[in-house]
Amino acid sequence: MKSNYLSIDIGGTNIKLALIDHSGQIQSKKQVRTPHEYGAFIATLENEIELVLDEIRGIAFSCPGKIDTETGMISFGGALPFLDGISFIDEFQPKFDVPVSVINDGKAAALSELWLGNLNGIENGLALVLGTGIGGGLILDGKLYQGKNFQAGELSFMMKQSGKPNFEDMYGMTGSAVGLVKKVNLELGTEDTKDGAAAFEAINQKDPSVYPIFEAFAREIAYMICNVQAILDLEKIVIGGGISAQPIVTEEIRKQYRAIRAELPFLANTLTEVEIDSCRFLNDANLLGALYQLLLNADEEMAVNV
Repeated sequence: MKSNYLSIDIGGTNIKLALIDHSGQIQSKKQVRTPHEYGAFIATLENEIELVLDEIRGIAFSCPGKIDTETGMISFGGALPFLDGISFIDEFQPKFDVPVSVINDGKAAALSELWLGNLNGIENGLALVLGTGIGGGLILDGKLYQGKNFQAGELSFMMKQSGKPNFEDMYGMTGSAVGLVKKVNLELGTEDTKDGAAAFEAINQKDPSVYPIFEAFAREIAYMICNVQAILDLEKIVIGGGISAQPIVTEEIRKQYRAIRAELPFLANTLTEVEIDSCRFLNDANLLGALYQLLLNADEEMAVNV
């Protein structure tokens, strides 16, 4: 009997693939480079699916872009704009005759935390994913909240008033983890401005030449958390994305959040402090969350057919 599912996390650089069982145990993993032409992209996925088709009960995708989880339709596609207007359900389900699901990558991260991670058992929470921009997934009443247009939790587009509206002042830019690493490396004179290891070596040593840059970044995220908390009154917020593997990231965000509250006693006295923690899952988050979406779809279908 087939006992595994194929979970596929599509990124701008690599496609990650994993065989995962129904309980969320990863059996095997691999990755391939992401083709940036539609025909080659589809051919690569079809080849990888064919390799394990005899072993799987379904295919779960995590993908950039605004995604209708009911139809599998992708809008925009983030770093892969050729995916705009494509439905992975229509593309792959008839070919392979297994259930297919697709979900936005940030929301997949939230689902992984809800299912098996640090939002498990939480009724109202948020996974805040720090990367090129700021993605995320809202958990409300114990379920992923996507919104009418499947775009709830797109925190990058939160704006601050600073004259004429512009993208540079959106939180997705001022709270960009990629931007943080670049700024730190420019200050350090590192040849590769994308070198996260070099940037965080200096940050962890609290190098006085760059630590204020990191503090300012953490304060931006803390202000965002204050704004979200004023609207939603969440129980817990978990910090994800590649940089969250560094404990100092969540620690400094929590420190800045508490500092803001201390500077505004009326705020602290009115709004209860939200718990801020790190995500449990890092590189595997989207793979696990994508599978959980597929399992949720199956449960819903079963309920309808009863």
